[in-house]
Amino acid sequence: MVKLIHTLADHGDDVNCCAFSFSLLATCSLDKTIRLYSLHDFTELPHSPLKFHTYAVHCCCFSPSGRILASCSTDGTTVLWNTENGQMLAVMEQPSGSPVRVCQFSPDSRCLTSGAADGTLVLWNAQSYKLYRCGSVKDGSLVACAFSPNGSFFVTGSSCGDLTVWDDKMRCLHSEKAHDLGITCCDFSSQPVSDGEQGLQFFRLASCGQDCQVKIWIVSFTHILARSTEDQLKQFTEDWSEEDVSTWLCAQDLKDLVGIFKMNNIDGKELLSLTKESLADDLKIESLGLRSKVLRKIEELRTKVKSLSSGIPDEFVCPITRELMKDPVIASDGYSYEKEAIENWISKKKRTSPMTNLVLPSAVLTPNRTLKMAINRWLETHQK
Repeated sequence: MVKLIHTLADHGDDVNCCAFSFSLLATCSLDKTIRLYSLHDFTELPHSPLKFHTYAVHCCCFSPSGRILASCSTDGTTVLWNTENGQMLAVMEQPSGSPVRVCQFSPDSRCLTSGAADGTLVLWNAQSYKLYRCGSVKDGSLVACAFSPNGSFFVTGSSCGDLTVWDDKMRCLHSEKAHDLGITCCDFSSQPVSDGEQGLQFFRLASCGQDCQVKIWIVSFTHILARSTEDQLKQFTEDWSEEDVSTWLCAQDLKDLVGIFKMNNIDGKELLSLTKESLADDLKIESLGLRSKVLRKIEELRTKVKSLSSGIPDEFVCPITRELMKDPVIASDGYSYEKEAIENWISKKKRTSPMTNLVLPSAVLTPNRTLKMAINRWLETHQK
């Protein structure tokens, strides 16, 4: 039996989201406000509505304790509120400034994710209110997010239909096309499932799409970790399309070869198999110097793949590019970055820190020679 017990009509425009805590109901709307109601009698709290956002509020969610509410908006911010008095605790700006479509707390309340319309994803420290990690998906807006019950990983869904699994350090563990016309929602079951033989725990995940389908997935953190290296390798090699190869050629200052590679349908897998003979005989590249340059760049790519298969320590990875650093420098925020990446960031982001989102006290970059030596030693060990 289903029975309507109450109707709330306080918002002045479309209501985008609602969320429950153990004692409250939160709603958010295109009217730029968030409203809080008591579950006892559905009366609106004295400090409601909560007002700060300058554009539509797309999502709201409670921390597991129910004491903090997060809201995110087209204005590019994610705001944390004290639910007991309506006080605004923090305003966290998406580094890209893009409209924020979804936000979600981790089960232990330590982290908060915010996903934006441009595909950028931020993992915030929900206690210090500082940016911890940032990343992005290839295509589409991020519209859905869910943490596993144990908090060891989380899943995002995009408007292009991609379902992506991330670990708690924002490393992409797995990604695949889940729904043809875009994902609308995803969530984990709170109860794990055991395989009964090896004692491994699995989590059930449901995803909903604009293709009129609901898909149920089994996700194992152990299996994901084992597959993460393979998935990262594919990200650099086998999954490259002919267009990806063309982009890579241009980045290596080899754009004159784009037409030849396209004519021969060279994708990522075939790129790694090229030899000096195939470059001369099959692709008809006559210049010895040009062939040597192509082979050298391909060897660098193979080296990167081999490095990934060994599992790069996280401290050797640039927080911006998520790739192994070659020329690490220390910025005035105290974090180390790939020199070229942080220089580009500073020039485009008005000197804000990629890790804290605060204004950098200085644009001075100091070479991190100690880290560079450690990376070189690691490479010598893992590239034999």
